[in-house]
Amino acid sequence: MIRVLTGATLIDGTGAAPVPDAAVVMDGDRITAAGPRAALSWPSDAELVDARGRTVIPGLIDAHDHLASHGYGLATRWGLDEPASTAHLRTARVLAETLAMGYTTVRDAGGLDAGFKLAVDQGLIPGPRLVLAVQIISPTGGIGDRVSPSGHECCGAYDPLLPESVANGPDAVRDVVRTMVRAGADVIKTATTGGASSRAGHGPLDAAFTLGEMEALVAESHALGRRVMCHALGGPGLRTALEAGVDSIEHGCYLDEDPTLLGQMAVQGTFFVPTLTVYVYHRESPAPHVRERALALYPHHVASVRRALELGVPIAAGTDAGGHGHPRNSLELKYLVEAGLSPMQALRAATQWAARCLGLEREVGTIEKGRLADLVVVNGNPLDDVTVLLDPARLELVYKGGAICADRRGPS
Repeated sequence: MIRVLTGATLIDGTGAAPVPDAAVVMDGDRITAAGPRAALSWPSDAELVDARGRTVIPGLIDAHDHLASHGYGLATRWGLDEPASTAHLRTARVLAETLAMGYTTVRDAGGLDAGFKLAVDQGLIPGPRLVLAVQIISPTGGIGDRVSPSGHECCGAYDPLLPESVANGPDAVRDVVRTMVRAGADVIKTATTGGASSRAGHGPLDAAFTLGEMEALVAESHALGRRVMCHALGGPGLRTALEAGVDSIEHGCYLDEDPTLLGQMAVQGTFFVPTLTVYVYHRESPAPHVRERALALYPHHVASVRRALELGVPIAAGTDAGGHGHPRNSLELKYLVEAGLSPMQALRAATQWAARCLGLEREVGTIEKGRLADLVVVNGNPLDDVTVLLDPARLELVYKGGAICADRRGPS
């Protein structure tokens, strides 16, 4: 079946100027042509979709989400506050809602098992195209070490579908990388620092993993064809991650403190996924140490984003949603614009640049011949105001692989 969107303004994700009165031709799950309507042709029996007065953009990408996380409380993290079945159903609803908001691809940074990817691929549940980390690899005491405040490992591995992720020493780290790949990981997630929401005493500037351990992790991951996304906020752990050759720095709040690090990222092509959304939430945290950390890092985080732009460091949009609930993923675009990106740059951070970060640039992220037909038809123009993407009523059509996943058009 050939479908053609006609008459809309086309923003193709490449950074090219918008094309008015455009057409996008889809044959099955692929785009076969896109450009000015007058310059394209299609069979007479093609199904036409009139998109005049609308804007067509690529399907959006969240490069850092936690779709199976539903709160920061220990009982929630350990699965003590509800049966596993209802937690899984809750996750399925999040997947469906995320897709309906125009997010056709999501890289899950830990907590989502491979069964959800299989369920989406087989059509059992609606959801975005998934790139999975499965679990966060860290040393004892790191952010992936699920222990109680008193140090007990009560229910630390309550979900048998999520393998153990704590490793110490290069040999053990290699083994855990292999375990993650066996469990279905498409990408390896690790952490070389604490975070804003970490326990007191393991914060954004506190290190985790040695250089030797990280070199082993990166080498094994790359040998198995997996990229490495690394939670790293600042301090020595941030430098360790870059020296080891990780593929993306997640958060990177204090990159501004060492002027050499962003330059190194630009040379290496290391992606920067700032996840501004989660720190907006943390600035209002009821936990004093979390709130203080988030407030302290904010000016550094904005400065890091702006300097990254100046140096040409590739930026990908990610929310780090999950622990703070599942707000609309395009909030990240709003915060990226507030941090200094133009609306076009913010949109590319959630399309073309994010696709490159995930290694999927030949499949998604732009509206070009040969790409998967992931499209969003917007009643409005995100280049005028990116917050139009926060209004579900404005997202009139969402296509994933040529199939309509959300249709909010009124009666014709």
